[in-house]
Amino acid sequence: MKNLKKQRRIQVIAVAAVALIVATVLIGYAMQDGINYFRSPSQVAEAPPQPSEVFRIGGLVAEGSLQRGQGETVRFAVTDGGATVPVAYTGVLPDLFEENQGMVGTGSYVNGVFEATEILAKHDETYMPKEVMDALKEQGVYQEPET
Repeated sequence: MKNLKKQRRIQVIAVAAVALIVATVLIGYAMQDGINYFRSPSQVAEAPPQPSEVFRIGGLVAEGSLQRGQGETVRFAVTDGGATVPVAYTGVLPDLFEENQGMVGTGSYVNGVFEATEILAKHDETYMPKEVMDALKEQGVYQEPET
């Protein structure tokens, strides 16, 4: 009788361990598409990612680079002071999107152009995404906002 209880306990622990491992693997697999790494324009220029990789890029919209084409396609360049990456976006830009302002885009780097699927812009005159601010500080071009 004691041997049967011990065997049953080992079986329950083994099944629980297998269930925990399976659950962990399933959660990791489900989340892999939802994780987007941030890269600055300098990092993209140094080591271009694969066209299939979706990531976020951020920096300042380069002055004089904003071109509105036919339809909803907009082309511009994003810079961190060290490198500039051309961006193409089809869709409606946020109202606060303009040159010399901070932005973060999600998309992929295909044939030397970042093809954005989403563009986020700053929401007031002092806000800048943390990743963009850190990248600009690394390049030595970040200026503290005047209060």
